[in-house]
Amino acid sequence: MPAPAIATPLTHRIAVLVFMENAQGELLLLLRARPPNLGVWSPPGGKLETALGESPFECAARETREETGVAAAPEDFHLFALISEKAYEGESHWLLFLFRLKNTVTALPPAITEGRFSFFSRAAIDALPIPDTDRIALWPIYDRHREGFVALRLDCSPGQPLRLVFEQVKPAAPPPPARPTTRTNNT
Repeated sequence: MPAPAIATPLTHRIAVLVFMENAQGELLLLLRARPPNLGVWSPPGGKLETALGESPFECAARETREETGVAAAPEDFHLFALISEKAYEGESHWLLFLFRLKNTVTALPPAITEGRFSFFSRAAIDALPIPDTDRIALWPIYDRHREGFVALRLDCSPGQPLRLVFEQVKPAAPPPPARPTTRTNNT
């Protein structure tokens, strides 16, 4: 009996996505001019400089500056999700760190080689051409967990339905209790 065929192992890529809002609460998206996600709208982001030992927070700050021109420090970001995508587009595995920039963006960034930017309301994003994985997982995760934290895995194997498994969910911390006020009665 012949030995079973061994599938070619896929590489693992590590990247960040950065969710940025303007003062009106619209989200900044990039119409990608290059793969992955060529021709669809996606949050800005990019791959970690692993050879330099870059952290995901450092990468979020660097990619934000490089792609949008917005200067931000690692502490200006809130990590709200960790997603492990298996066999994305059948080409590689991805480990994605999803961040929210705590500060608002004041202007639309100019186009870059990666694509062009635009702001969209959250409702408008649902009608845009976006990756299936973003429609099924990324945006619902943003909607529900952007103030907390969630870790999950997503099986994107070609020819199979997307399978999403939540591995950890930490809700946002509740707001601090209101301080009691003291009144003096001046009667």
